Amino acid sequence: MGLFRRKPLHQRLAEEGGLVEREPRPLFTGVIPEAGIHGIPREREYDAVVTAKAPDMEGATARFVGLEDGSLLVEEGDGDLTALAQAIETEVKAPYRAIAVRRGETQWAVAGHGLRVVTLPEPGGDEVELVVRGEERTLVVDGNRSFGTFPELEALAEGDSVIRATRLEGSLWEVRVDRI
Repeated sequence: MGLFRRKPLHQRLAEEGGLVEREPRPLFTGVIPEAGIHGIPREREYDAVVTAKAPDMEGATARFVGLEDGSLLVEEGDGDLTALAQAIETEVKAPYRAIAVRRGETQWAVAGHGLRVVTLPEPGGDEVELVVRGEERTLVVDGNRSFGTFPELEALAEGDSVIRATRLEGSLWEVRVDRI
């Protein structure tokens, strides 16, 4: 007798003749499960991760943006962020966005990624999205569709693109350009 058992002849004939109902397979709904389980790659979130000693920092987390002129825009965190900024600047060139998490009394883990920062005129909101597709332009300001276009953002387009801008402070904006 072999390793693999075959189905009896009467079961094979019944299945081939359509006399036995087959077990239904679940329908594919188009939803792909959690990334990582089936090898779906995620976009890299950080360009670098470093550790730093920051004895003057308070709290458990900090978020900040480092600008080219050396200034820091603090989004979350208390105390002097200079040590954290110096640590991430060894790996990531300004401008960058960084997040830091306390890993001990004075030890911090800092992750950062480079940004594109531009100066833009006032669009009437804090978040702007411009879609450029051929001759068509779609402008959305703070979730509301607006008439017209934004020439300063349109100049950043690389062919058909989606340009997203988020206000950092005043006229400084974080910009991301994604090709369609």
